[in-house]
Amino acid sequence: MAFTAADVKALREMTGVGMLDCKKALAETDGDMDKAVEFLREKGLAAAQKKAGRIAAEGMAYAEVFSDGAALVEVNAETDFVAKNDKFVEFVKDVCYVVGKWGPVDMETLMTLPYRKTGLTVQQALQEMVLTIGENIQIRRFTRFDSGMSIAYNHMNGRIGVLLNMEVSAGLEENEKVIELGKDLAMQIAAMNPAYLDKSNVSQETLDKEKEIQLLTLANDPKMAAKPDKVKEGIVMGKLGKFYEENCLMQQAFVKENKISVEKHVAEVAKEVGGSIQVKAFYRFEKGEGLEKKEENFAEEIAKQLGQA
Repeated sequence: MAFTAADVKALREMTGVGMLDCKKALAETDGDMDKAVEFLREKGLAAAQKKAGRIAAEGMAYAEVFSDGAALVEVNAETDFVAKNDKFVEFVKDVCYVVGKWGPVDMETLMTLPYRKTGLTVQQALQEMVLTIGENIQIRRFTRFDSGMSIAYNHMNGRIGVLLNMEVSAGLEENEKVIELGKDLAMQIAAMNPAYLDKSNVSQETLDKEKEIQLLTLANDPKMAAKPDKVKEGIVMGKLGKFYEENCLMQQAFVKENKISVEKHVAEVAKEVGGSIQVKAFYRFEKGEGLEKKEENFAEEIAKQLGQA
């Protein structure tokens, strides 16, 4: 009997067992759902039955820089009470360590890696955590930098985690002013939530859409509708400049000195320390953001992993 991505999702919701183990169980039982549940129970994997079907919108985002790499993870739980539990916090930090050390390419790989300080895999440690705490717990996402200078920032006890990566001249990694710059930018990312690193990263499609919106706005304004197209075009280009300032980190006003842009501030610090500094990338995780959309697309995501989409 064949099985589909929807079957894997259903089995996961019924048992609380990870995607990889659900896939194996269905393969072993020729797609028979009841036998797959029995198979997982016999393996001791399904004791957390039905917990994975419950919404996990709380939790913690956490970033840290390790000797092997810098990592940022989000782990979700059902309640804020559990998210503040010491065991849960330790679990999140340990998962972050595994990501930083081993650099898994996807969630399936992460689940097979050795968990910190035990002989378990991450998947097994997660299952033990579900059993211990009694809530659905999901490792939702992660990212990692393995080169350059990385800065980690954690805001409001795990509500937001930020990981910033810079390329700096040799010897500047320990410079106090460069470290302060990195921390300031990470905090700005947490507070201002830029969508892009630089205006060069904004797609033409996005710009065309923004321009279309602004032109329609002008057309619907009685005071502007009669203006010549050239005038309207100039107004729209000015508004696109404002779009960059609001949405692109390097074009945003530097929050600690808002008379200059982040881009200019970085250049000033580089000049002051006598080297080069280039902000390469950043990630910002806020716990629970977009979670409902992710749940809706879960079957599709599994299908891609199984090669069925």
